[in-house]
Amino acid sequence: MTTVTVFVLLGLSNHPQVQALLFVLFLAIYLLTLLGNLLMVLVISTDSHLHTPMYFFLRHLSFLDAFYSSIIVPKLLENLLSKEKTISFLECFTQISLVIFAGATEACLLSVMAYDWFQAVCHPLLYVVVMNRRVCAGLVGSSWAIGIGTGLINTLLLAQQHFCGPNVIHSFACELPPVLLLTCSNPCASIASILTTMSVLGLGTLVLLLGSYSCIITTALRINSATGRNKIFSTCSSQFLMVTIFYTSGVLRYMIPASGSALEQVLSVQYSVITPLLNPLIYSLKNQEAKVALRRMLARKSRLPL
Repeated sequence: MTTVTVFVLLGLSNHPQVQALLFVLFLAIYLLTLLGNLLMVLVISTDSHLHTPMYFFLRHLSFLDAFYSSIIVPKLLENLLSKEKTISFLECFTQISLVIFAGATEACLLSVMAYDWFQAVCHPLLYVVVMNRRVCAGLVGSSWAIGIGTGLINTLLLAQQHFCGPNVIHSFACELPPVLLLTCSNPCASIASILTTMSVLGLGTLVLLLGSYSCIITTALRINSATGRNKIFSTCSSQFLMVTIFYTSGVLRYMIPASGSALEQVLSVQYSVITPLLNPLIYSLKNQEAKVALRRMLARKSRLPL
């Protein structure tokens, strides 16, 4: 019953001048995102001083953010330059699956990192024992496995739907909510899957995040040292800001009914383009140890013979 072979992405604007400006803007954001995240992966992998649980999680987050941005932005850049803003049926479903996978995995990794930070601040004497190599590998492996499972389940349920027209997607990327509007069959199974995913995975990771940060703040208030207390609050505030942006935009994007509004486009840009750009700045490059390791790596590279 499915007769649609390609979808049309309306994109962010139909004005050539605006499209040219958006192309330059998103190209710069994409290159900075790749540079920041892949640089952190390289620094953490090559510097032995950063082979700790915190940076182990940061390396996975940086790699995921580089991958996450690459799912969306290259196709967005291509459509900003082309007159026919089309995407094949298979490519669209692949993009949907990868977006859900990356979003679910990132939510799990953010909660794992908050738990790691909680153990480091609240139980420093037991930190090395609790966050050993096996536990860290298990937490990261579980995050990736949950992300893969979530992406496959939601995409397979969507694949059961019939698409007989129209084929215009009111977005700059293939995402589950706007694509569901185009189905000719009953989308109840896919809608139920979305709501279940957001309720179980979204709420579960959010509770772990809020619980970890609450305990961290409580512990910080008991510290007599103003320097140590300010350091914890500074780290928590910046991390909590990024978590809030990611969760708010992601939950609203998938929970509110799709209509193709400007708000939906802003939410999609926030969690799929802006968050991967800011994460290495907030979690890594703002960290003094990471900056020292980066300078060490650059110093070693400058001394290499040509």
